[in-house]
Amino acid sequence: MDFVLVDTITQPVVDIVEPLAATTAGILPDSQNQPYSKQAIRNSLKASTIDGVFAAIFTSITGGVLLTNFLLQLGATPVEIGMLSSIPMLLNLLQPLGAYFGDRTNSRHNYCLWIFGTARLLWLVLIVGIGWISWSGDNPHQLVSWTLAMVVVTHLLESLGSSAWLSWMAVLVPHRLRGRYFGFRNSAASLTNLIGVPLLGFAVSAWPSGTIEGYAVVLFLGVVVGLISLACQFFMVDVNPQLKAKEQAQAKDSDSPAGFHFSANFLMFLLYFGLWMFAVNLSLPFFNLYLLDNLHLDLNWATLYGSLTAAANLALLIWWGKLADKIGNRPLLLALGILGAVTPLFWLGTSNDSFSLWVWLPLIHLFTGGIWAALDLCSSNIQMEIAPMDHPSAYFAVAAAVAGVSGALGTTAGGFLSELPYIGGLPGLFALSAGVRLFALIPLVFVREPRSQSISHIVSNIINFKQRSPVPQTVTVTNTPK
Repeated sequence: MDFVLVDTITQPVVDIVEPLAATTAGILPDSQNQPYSKQAIRNSLKASTIDGVFAAIFTSITGGVLLTNFLLQLGATPVEIGMLSSIPMLLNLLQPLGAYFGDRTNSRHNYCLWIFGTARLLWLVLIVGIGWISWSGDNPHQLVSWTLAMVVVTHLLESLGSSAWLSWMAVLVPHRLRGRYFGFRNSAASLTNLIGVPLLGFAVSAWPSGTIEGYAVVLFLGVVVGLISLACQFFMVDVNPQLKAKEQAQAKDSDSPAGFHFSANFLMFLLYFGLWMFAVNLSLPFFNLYLLDNLHLDLNWATLYGSLTAAANLALLIWWGKLADKIGNRPLLLALGILGAVTPLFWLGTSNDSFSLWVWLPLIHLFTGGIWAALDLCSSNIQMEIAPMDHPSAYFAVAAAVAGVSGALGTTAGGFLSELPYIGGLPGLFALSAGVRLFALIPLVFVREPRSQSISHIVSNIINFKQRSPVPQTVTVTNTPK
């Protein structure tokens, strides 16, 4: 894949990904002055794309609905399911520490290889545990603790390596192609998940000796694929972060948070962002639990519905991006936030009858995927609009920390609340989440975004457009004497 091919394939996603790349360019080292040939960069981009595809398979096996179903088969409680989602969010707070360690090495490749290689090999311990429990006949619920321990250790390591990998890619990917390339790479990974997750779910559910042993086999495949993903990085140009140690030290001093303050507008956004992440994660991790446990659906159904969500997300992402460029991010967050807030209420009318299986649940997942394509996109873009240009990295870091802590608290609270008798189980939790989501939108009303249209202005334009619509007129032709 050369630069021309990247430009051709990824043109539809440029309008969405390019703003992200522009902001990243202000934080991360530029690649224009690096002494790498075009052929070396081309080979690195090809290898990184293949790396992303294999990494997507590994991630889908060690997280998401496959891991949730595995814990349910072991008898995990809603609290433990909530911990499964909250642990990665909390451990994201260690990313600055990982950047500190990574910048003091002499090789981005070696650092990432050791960090991510160790994290992926550690999943073999869980495979050994599954084999031991199956052979000894002990209580399988103790594997829940093993799994959560694996999630803690592996995500801790991945948090230490994420910023180093991102810095490595920022050097290798030319600035003018960042948006196009990362858009293409992410699309390839998403398409892999769209196809691979249902197939993996079918393999787990159809395994002759049971779903627990089936997940162990699929997990072993995931570890092998994850190592193949890391092997692709051997074909990428290595980067020595020490070559720009002096420049990075100066950038670190200039980005120090001691010399600036957060504006009232940004603080209001943080209030909205924190409340919204808490409210969303109050119920989000438990939808798959509701499908598998309350409705007693097969894993194949859950993975199929997840694919519908991903398909709707991919289909509408470009359209939402173009609309956000025209009217701004804040109007979409407000309008679609209301729809996203009431989405948990749709789950209250579901069951395991034919109508729910074939009509209602697919519609819910398609609707959710379409709405969240805009909410995720605009949540990222609005931060770039309201953060100052002189110190953007510190503002983004604070927003990420607030989102991680709030999301983890929401997931943990949801797990405990779902077990309280007066809440009404998961259906009651969904209704509570809808109310908290609506409440979380209130601070967003007071957030100001540059170049963003107000809701009243948008409504006024729609009304005026309808009034200005041309009305067909009848033209009478008469014969006039010559």
